[in-house]
Amino acid sequence: MVSAGDFRNGLTLEIEGTVYQIIEFQHVKPGKGAAFVRTKIKDIINGGVVEKTFRPTEKFPSARVDRKDMQYLYADGDLYNFMDPESYEQIAIGKDVVGDAMKFVKENEVCKVSSYNGSVFAVDPPISVELEVTETEPGIKGDTATGATKPATVETGATVIVPLFVNQGDRIKIDTRTGEYSSRA
Repeated sequence: MVSAGDFRNGLTLEIEGTVYQIIEFQHVKPGKGAAFVRTKIKDIINGGVVEKTFRPTEKFPSARVDRKDMQYLYADGDLYNFMDPESYEQIAIGKDVVGDAMKFVKENEVCKVSSYNGSVFAVDPPISVELEVTETEPGIKGDTATGATKPATVETGATVIVPLFVNQGDRIKIDTRTGEYSSRA
């Protein structure tokens, strides 16, 4: 059991049957009245963020969330197949759980799979990936003074905005958290 006075960022708790992760917290001691803890918590199953206040003496059970490195194997329709590199156990995760997380991930990349009580609720791709540009317009000489950009399609099929000097066949690094170009590889 974790009391509200001991809250920390990233802590996962079970509150009223739902698993939440603390995003922000603040201990407030007003001049008049009792102290309280103001929090911003995220429902880890559906992703909704809620602001709640608690008395510092309130206690909640901590929720055990398992985060495991798993290798992405292949997509089969609406299912993405992953393998545990230690036990070689394979699991299939639906497109509704994965969302847009896999648009920059190639086969055989290692992703973090998060689960609670055996049910997977999130897949986190590597923070940075290196992909080849398969299709883009050629840059026009003289247009680079303003820091102009153009769309480029990478080998996974996703579209990224890149600087004009990036050409077809170049390898680029992409930040998967923002989906933006970061540098040439």
